[in-house]
Amino acid sequence: MAWPIAEVARMSGVTARTLRHYDEIGLLPPARIGTNGHRYYEERQLLLLQQILVLRALGLGLPEIGRVLAAQVDELEALRGHLRRLLAERDRLDALAGTVSRTITELERSRKDGRPMTSINRPENLFEGVQPTQYGENLRDFPELAEKVEQRTSTMSQAEIEAGHRARTAQMIRMAEVMAAGTPADAGPAQAEVDAQYRMLKELWAVSATEFRAIGRSCVENEQWRAAYDAIAPGLAEYQRDAMEVYATARLS
Repeated sequence: MAWPIAEVARMSGVTARTLRHYDEIGLLPPARIGTNGHRYYEERQLLLLQQILVLRALGLGLPEIGRVLAAQVDELEALRGHLRRLLAERDRLDALAGTVSRTITELERSRKDGRPMTSINRPENLFEGVQPTQYGENLRDFPELAEKVEQRTSTMSQAEIEAGHRARTAQMIRMAEVMAAGTPADAGPAQAEVDAQYRMLKELWAVSATEFRAIGRSCVENEQWRAAYDAIAPGLAEYQRDAMEVYATARLS
């Protein structure tokens, strides 16, 4: 059985324009092109499209997806590998969401009772599900920054890496608190948080206004970045992007 491009777009949620682009770059050629010029897809192409969408959801870019698909031999084994990665990512996000949820509960209790958070007795509990490597693994769109991060971390002790990790995690949580207070992204408290983020980033890289905006957009467009932000607070990824856009226009342009 064959499905026309419009039906495949409807079923998958991928636009016909995107499907044509996948064909043009050799990622997903249709099974055949009819005499009317319309593209038609069969079961094999639908399975291939599913793999492409799974790999996109895991944060891979189209060139990387092309290399992964080219290296595959057995579709079933490939799907098993994708499933393992998806389950691992689900477990990581579940752990992250649980960590943030517990922290919120303990913060509320400590502020109400005036007592220290109980997790401070075992501070490692604050970082379950959020490992330092997760901050550097999705910098492929910013190769210069990725190189600087790798150079910096290669000379750092584990304690220093964990301290930097705690600082970044704390920044994300503070930004979520600013958002939860109803503060506009262009207001002082949000811009102060972005300024602190920019200064930390500037220690590694002389980032331009254009590059800073691009990093902000990646908070939304990079699936894993967005998942990490929104696991802390729904909508945080877009709020972070908007605040960075304002900062870049007002302070860096």
